Amino acid sequence: MKLHLTRPLQRLTAAAVLALAAAPALALNAFTATYQASAMGMQGEGRMTLTPQGAGKWKYDLSVRNQLVNLTQSTTFEEKGGMFRPLSSSDSSVVLVKRKSVNTHYDWSSKQATWSGDIKDRRKGPVPLQPGDMDALLVNLAIVRDVQAGKPLTYRMLENGKASSTSYQTVGKETIEVAGKQLSATKVSQTDGKRQTIVWVVPDMPVPARILQREDGRDSYDLTLTSFN
Repeated sequence: MKLHLTRPLQRLTAAAVLALAAAPALALNAFTATYQASAMGMQGEGRMTLTPQGAGKWKYDLSVRNQLVNLTQSTTFEEKGGMFRPLSSSDSSVVLVKRKSVNTHYDWSSKQATWSGDIKDRRKGPVPLQPGDMDALLVNLAIVRDVQAGKPLTYRMLENGKASSTSYQTVGKETIEVAGKQLSATKVSQTDGKRQTIVWVVPDMPVPARILQREDGRDSYDLTLTSFN
């Protein structure tokens, strides 16, 4: 998901990638979504946007800010064969006085991903690319699409010089308040060691209605949708 600094607002993030499903996937459309965001125990704001870049390419951005945290994540990607194929991504964060910036380049002609910036040499790659590979940020869009299409929520994710598989499990249905309205949402969850990510998906809404990330049983990031257009 790619919120944690650094593995979702983003770590919040495909092995048996995008298996066929009976229901059609949602078409991509530009959007701007704002969130009430809690990070490191302090309230702030979050913003998620999807903007067209021409030639079938899109730019997907997520930012979270409060007095302690300034997190910005961005991925340029294309939709190819029903898959979200990342082309480049950047991840920068300021937490208290600690700064970190990492860039990722995906070369699909040579089928390799490489990293640069504040990352150890052994993590700079290259790492072989496989069809369906995504970065952790793109998993946000994939989860929303796949929950609504009834597809498996299993992904191979590339991040910080390595590839890993991650799967989300459907927890059930839950009523969630979005912009003052009570809406029914599908709740999905993933656990990676001491980190848990929970996502709420509302029908016909192309962004997560809520993203909650927990570390050692305590909330670390919590984003709840307040407006969408």
